[in-house]
Amino acid sequence: MTEIATFGAGCFWGVEAAFRRLPGVVDVAAGYSGGHMPNPTYKDVCSHTTGHAEVVQVTFDPQKISYDQLLDLFWQIHNPTQVNRQGPDVGTQYRSAIFVHSPEQKAIAEKSKAALAAGGKFQRPIATEITTAGPFYRAEEYHQKYLEKHGAASCHF
Repeated sequence: MTEIATFGAGCFWGVEAAFRRLPGVVDVAAGYSGGHMPNPTYKDVCSHTTGHAEVVQVTFDPQKISYDQLLDLFWQIHNPTQVNRQGPDVGTQYRSAIFVHSPEQKAIAEKSKAALAAGGKFQRPIATEITTAGPFYRAEEYHQKYLEKHGAASCHF
């Protein structure tokens, strides 16, 4: 039986590619979550009016990889102290976010965030929001496996 995890860590192209490499990850889809507009397009999300973040929805086998291990990668692949940006990408759609699908995920995510904050790696506060997952809208097909199709030079991370 598989489970779902949803993360926002900036441009979803690089985030998707990073999670795809993990053993135990069954699938990763780029998409949008956390906003108020149903069925947004990339253009809608980039207008900064929908409230959505660029996210990846990770389908994983908890017998092969834990939610904790997914969080470990999430913290490594972006700067969780930046508010509404990652690198050169600026806007609310690039916010650091964990969209939890169960009370267990929420507890694990909060514990992981607190440990990161206490660990001293970052001098600024962790800005990552932890929110109950709402609807996930799959991004347009040209965003799926983007780096596999176009190469790492095409991403802004």
